[in-house]
Amino acid sequence: MILKKNIHKAFYSFLFLHLSLWTLIPSFSNVNLPLDTIEALAWGSNLDWGFNKHPPFSAFAVEFFFIIFGNNDWAYYLLSQIFVVISFYFVWKVSNELLKDKIYSLLSVLLLSGIYFYNFTTPEFNVNVSQLPFWALSVYFFWKGINYNKNLDWILFGIFSALGFLSKYLFIYILLALFVFFIFNYKKYKKSLNKYFFSIIISLVLLTPHFFWLFENDFITILYGLNRSGVSEFNFVNHFKNPIIFLIKQFIILIPFFLMFYVIIKKFKFSINKKNKEIIFLLSINIIPITLILATSIITGAEIRTMWMTPFYLFFGTLFIYLFKNFIDLKKIKKFYYIFLFFFILSPSLYLSISLVDKTKKTDYPGKEIARLVQNKWDNYFINEIKIVIGDEWSAGNLSYHLYSRPIWINDLKDKASNITEDEGVIYTGNPKILKKICPGVYGTIKPVGYCMIGKR
Repeated sequence: MILKKNIHKAFYSFLFLHLSLWTLIPSFSNVNLPLDTIEALAWGSNLDWGFNKHPPFSAFAVEFFFIIFGNNDWAYYLLSQIFVVISFYFVWKVSNELLKDKIYSLLSVLLLSGIYFYNFTTPEFNVNVSQLPFWALSVYFFWKGINYNKNLDWILFGIFSALGFLSKYLFIYILLALFVFFIFNYKKYKKSLNKYFFSIIISLVLLTPHFFWLFENDFITILYGLNRSGVSEFNFVNHFKNPIIFLIKQFIILIPFFLMFYVIIKKFKFSINKKNKEIIFLLSINIIPITLILATSIITGAEIRTMWMTPFYLFFGTLFIYLFKNFIDLKKIKKFYYIFLFFFILSPSLYLSISLVDKTKKTDYPGKEIARLVQNKWDNYFINEIKIVIGDEWSAGNLSYHLYSRPIWINDLKDKASNITEDEGVIYTGNPKILKKICPGVYGTIKPVGYCMIGKR
């Protein structure tokens, strides 16, 4: 059993080992960065206040790292784990506030190793991972705000709420959960009302540039989300089928979590005191977001994709530890650590094995080699640098990331084609059958993609 004086050491050791393992293993096993990370890097090369699929924060994050580390793949695996570890740290902080026991707080975080959102899927930095620290930070500073009513806590809550929303719109579900909690406990927290709404104003001010961008771009990001969920195509059966599939998937995902939790429980018995603000808060931040997204699926027939749930379970460990804390058997904690270690080792081992055995994945794409071949051909014909790559986020995005000139990525020129000159150095990527016929410059194919190069001779 871990002695109380060693709990902090155990917690920080866990954070360090998690960050190290999940940075080193994909850096060693993957030939290319994952799809979503390349996509974010493509957006980052040509920053704006929004993009066709998502809000801009993930692009800002990877571009910041690109400025420092360039096209070193390990840096983006590290970036992803920094986001995960920050979220773990603030889950720990919230757990300390609510559970008042460091052992229970440690268990709350270690239980998350049983949920694959927080290990197996984390090497791919994307909008789901980007939400994680802001989800935890928003919960933490909201709790601090309503209990201590300090200006700084409310200001930080407003800032982190905005950054979470700028990561992915689904962040609205945790904000709604916090709003519901505040409204239903208004009498208790009435003194915080003005500061709470001031924090909302801070968020809205920070979000204003994105809202302007959305309006100017015909709400393309929202339409993408609706199309991805299947809402745009009405099917009555989906209102029943998709919620049921959603619930089944959530149960399966949580099986390792419940197995870990089961071994430290004497008996499954709990009671909920409606006057206990801690348990009501934990139920609010865990159950309300899931209930709302389930209701979204029922009402609209939307297909809730599994990865969308990435941040929703961050405080599940804290909730279950709090509910059953009177029946936790610390004499069984050794067995818990064995199961924790099993999952802690199993997940990266599976990732490494799959990565080495399965050579059909996006992470085996020879992006660096393709960029080298393209650069060599370019240098044979042109004297200027490649400044622009045009095409989808994967083919063109990989070029943008790997080419030494770091050209900006553009998905579609639309009506801007006349503004592009050969002096700028442009590469179009796309369907080779079409591109070969219309290419006004030097054409080449690296199957299955065609490349049209237009530069200064």
